Amino acid sequence: MAEPRKSTGKRITAATVRADFNDPVAVVHYARAAHRLGLWASERQLIERAFPDRGARLLELGCGAGRVTLGLWELGYRRLTAIDFAAELVAQALALVTERGVHGVDLFRADATRMPLAAEDDPAARLRCRRVPRFDGALFMFNGLMQIPGRARRRRALREIHRLVAIDAPLLFTTHDRDDSREERLLWKLEARRWARGQQDPRLVDFGDRYFEDEAGRTFMHLPTRDEILEDLAATGWRSEYDIMRRHVARESAAVRDFSDECRFWLARALPE
Repeated sequence: MAEPRKSTGKRITAATVRADFNDPVAVVHYARAAHRLGLWASERQLIERAFPDRGARLLELGCGAGRVTLGLWELGYRRLTAIDFAAELVAQALALVTERGVHGVDLFRADATRMPLAAEDDPAARLRCRRVPRFDGALFMFNGLMQIPGRARRRRALREIHRLVAIDAPLLFTTHDRDDSREERLLWKLEARRWARGQQDPRLVDFGDRYFEDEAGRTFMHLPTRDEILEDLAATGWRSEYDIMRRHVARESAAVRDFSDECRFWLARALPE
């Protein structure tokens, strides 16, 4: 587990997270993964299970440098819209799809909490998205949803995604699970005592938040419990269909395990409004 960053006392905001993802260290880390790593074995299996129709119109949120975007294309999905709120990562994703000869991917900067895909610096993208029908499904991979600071803002993102997809459309995403292991439970028990005494890192927004620095740069992450995610889905118009830890889906390569920690996959369905 990476060491938490030394506190500066400033509360983490969306601007903090955006700046961290635009930092050159993070850009290089995610660009390298996009070029070399591709989809995890577990991602591939669950994507194909959740979206059996290769003609489905899919929305990928938090696309980063394009690792999953390119993976979707290589699996045969051709009607893709991919967004990220970090301009430097979007630039890397655009460079990657151009290099690989990928055409037809609608890829641009936008904020998952403020849609329909309202990138303030891309009015053309805004107009394009208003003309298309609702998406047939959505993905928010590699814990992207959990990198939105504040539970209210994470719920806002879920509501915005719900508004853009068809009824019964699937949403595939991942989270950590702070109850998954005995070590995690013990660590969070100690953290709960710090919060009860008011001695937690003052930058954090919700219990379950972490802010740390490692080879990927500075990273904010919220680590939820399973019950927390079930509550958030129910509150934002989604029905949980299943959830499963990655290790129970596939045995990942050493490269994938080095790149990413254990996580929980979720598949939810959009309920009628």
